[in-house]
Amino acid sequence: MLGTIVNALAIIIGGMLGLLLRKGIPDNYKSTVMQGLGLSVLVIGLMGAFKSENILLLIFSIVLGGIIGEKIRISDRLDNLGLWIEGKTGKGEGSVAKGFVTASLIYCIGAMAIVGALESGLTGNHQTLYAKSLLDGISSIIFASTLGIGVVFSAAAVFIYQGIITITAGALRYLLVEDVIREMSAIGGLLIVGISFNILEIKRIPVANMLPAVFLPILYQLLQPVFISITAIIHNIF
Repeated sequence: MLGTIVNALAIIIGGMLGLLLRKGIPDNYKSTVMQGLGLSVLVIGLMGAFKSENILLLIFSIVLGGIIGEKIRISDRLDNLGLWIEGKTGKGEGSVAKGFVTASLIYCIGAMAIVGALESGLTGNHQTLYAKSLLDGISSIIFASTLGIGVVFSAAAVFIYQGIITITAGALRYLLVEDVIREMSAIGGLLIVGISFNILEIKRIPVANMLPAVFLPILYQLLQPVFISITAIIHNIF
């Protein structure tokens, strides 16, 4: 958990610095910076998504994950949590909720969040999360300067999300082979592309509702022997 704790603290510290800088940045500069961030997030997402070597699994995971997410209304719940935080901080106009949701998704579903948390839980190696902490800390300065205090609260989401992955990694050790981790990271990259569309206001995509997709390669790995058996039976019949 040490890597996740450091990561959360880095976001808080960077976010607070960003808030100090926010008042001195004109609105037109903030708009330009956000567009630049959106383009950067798009590139990061594409780089991750292109690593997939099982495109059918990626498509299946996104579709089924989206259905699961819609059923349990992850996006609505995350938005409501952001609005609740907004109410407690006395801020208005949805600024806190937007910053919280956007930053939480960016910091949680990237490849480094998944791989780093798994390494931390499986081997006790926190180096990936330390590197992620540095990147998140720097980016949180920029995000907070444009999106506001909601970015700071995203540290809690990162702590819970990565913490759960770290704690459960040991129990799922035999399923977390290289192929599974790669596909989980690729799906996370594709979801980050969706976030970039939201930032750039190209199309509103309920990325949070697709979060279950990230973990479906684990289910695929668990059921793979069944699929192989069914395929063998069909082959013998025909």
